[in-house]
Amino acid sequence: MSIQEVMIKEGIKLHKIETNKFKTNLIAVFLTTPLTRENVTKDALITAILRRGSKNLPSQNEISKKLEEMYGGEFDCGIEKTGDNHVIKFYLETLNDEFLPEKEELLKKSMNILFDIIFNPYVENEGFKEEYFQGEKENLKQLIEGKIDNKATYALDKCIEHMYQNEAYGLYKYGYVEDLEKMSAKDLYQYYQGLISKCKIDIFISGQIGNEVEEITRENEMIKQLKQRNPEYIQDSRKKKKEKDKIDEIKESMKIAQGKLVIGLDILNYDNQAKYVALMYNAILGGTANSKLFQNVREKASLAYTAASSYVRQKNNIFIRCGIEIPNYQKAVDIIKKQLEDMKKGDFTQEELENTRTYILSTIKGIEEEQDTEITYYLGQELSGYKMSIEEYENKIKEVTKEKIIEIAKQIKINTIYFLKD
Repeated sequence: MSIQEVMIKEGIKLHKIETNKFKTNLIAVFLTTPLTRENVTKDALITAILRRGSKNLPSQNEISKKLEEMYGGEFDCGIEKTGDNHVIKFYLETLNDEFLPEKEELLKKSMNILFDIIFNPYVENEGFKEEYFQGEKENLKQLIEGKIDNKATYALDKCIEHMYQNEAYGLYKYGYVEDLEKMSAKDLYQYYQGLISKCKIDIFISGQIGNEVEEITRENEMIKQLKQRNPEYIQDSRKKKKEKDKIDEIKESMKIAQGKLVIGLDILNYDNQAKYVALMYNAILGGTANSKLFQNVREKASLAYTAASSYVRQKNNIFIRCGIEIPNYQKAVDIIKKQLEDMKKGDFTQEELENTRTYILSTIKGIEEEQDTEITYYLGQELSGYKMSIEEYENKIKEVTKEKIIEIAKQIKINTIYFLKD
């Protein structure tokens, strides 16, 4: 496997991942723009409308027919909150020409179709097609209103919203219903035009691709029309935080059978090398089935149905998540706090450390086993501006010691405790 980067125009980059591990080629295009309250809902709605059709393929049915002709190619799109950025994602996967009865330039066709969907939308009366606009506006409204249905995700979102109130990361990635009511198909199209003229554009192509992909990209009519730009995006979303005087404790009542506990932790260490230590710390704390949270909160104390933690590198946070019986709230909080104190004291064995290291290294080795996972890995590096090979990443994990984990444990503080109860 090898990866090469080519600047097509200022702010528009092509990433070529040459690999013979797969029978498919995967093309992914990412539009990255800063998260703002004004535009978060617009970004989400644009993503949904673009998938409905382009000027040359004006309906989802037309897109599907074209993909069927291409041996069942698969198209998908979505939107993610990555640090303080909103990332609009498009994917198209098709068979590599090497596995076809005869060569058909399937990669070129795929690239041209994907560029057409993203950069050449179906427009009527100087705006998005009204039927698509109204339909997707209603779909997005239902999606936003339905976020309460998944109580565990809802609780995490509410904890983040409180920790980052009035900041970009506190925004809900799909936006807000009240903003939908103010939009028109014409206004949204004008916003889209501004978005694609300013956002960071990254084109990833993975597979047995050869050198022609650069020429295909440069010669595509949609890419030719894009202007160079000094792209607007946030490269480092970590903001230095002061240790809080007191922990915020929030309880919300809802008709619910099982309580949802989320504890947001701040990591008060901003050294780039600390993220590898934080990754190991999180895995020992709550990242595996052998973690301290799983074993002590769920297994031994039987206080939780689920108990785990996740590390958000872009924001220097760890989030502990538990599903508990509602009367067990205080007991669960107390035993979780004890695990945090035990980590500061180094109350974990070398065997636990090595087992965790083995687990993380196996996960890193798995990055190259799936095309979309590999692309996501390199996109993360691109957005952070910190480049590292898989081998270098493995070496960083191998260098983490117990002493370094204890050191970072002492710089981890509880910011917010959020509890969703009946």
